Amino acid sequence: MKRRWAFSLGLLLAASQASAANTLRCGSQLISVGDRASEVLQKCGEPAARDDLGYKRSVNRREEYPVEEWTYGPNSGMYQYLRFEQNRLVEITSKRGR
Repeated sequence: MKRRWAFSLGLLLAASQASAANTLRCGSQLISVGDRASEVLQKCGEPAARDDLGYKRSVNRREEYPVEEWTYGPNSGMYQYLRFEQNRLVEITSKRGR
């Protein structure tokens, strides 16, 4: 019984950490994976840097779409990196600045 409870608690903690990586607070607004670039720009403002990372091919390899990375920060020593594919937010990562 204790093992099952500990296992359930572990799964719950892992799930909560995974969802936290999919959102970012910009002032009083939240952005999430799946948001459009225009929504992020409206909520977070202009990024400190925008980097064009090139193009990525679609699954059927008939189309290519742009890949961009936006950098925000430093905010309390942290930088946030937002990766966009096909104008949609696909990844949010954070890294402590130097």
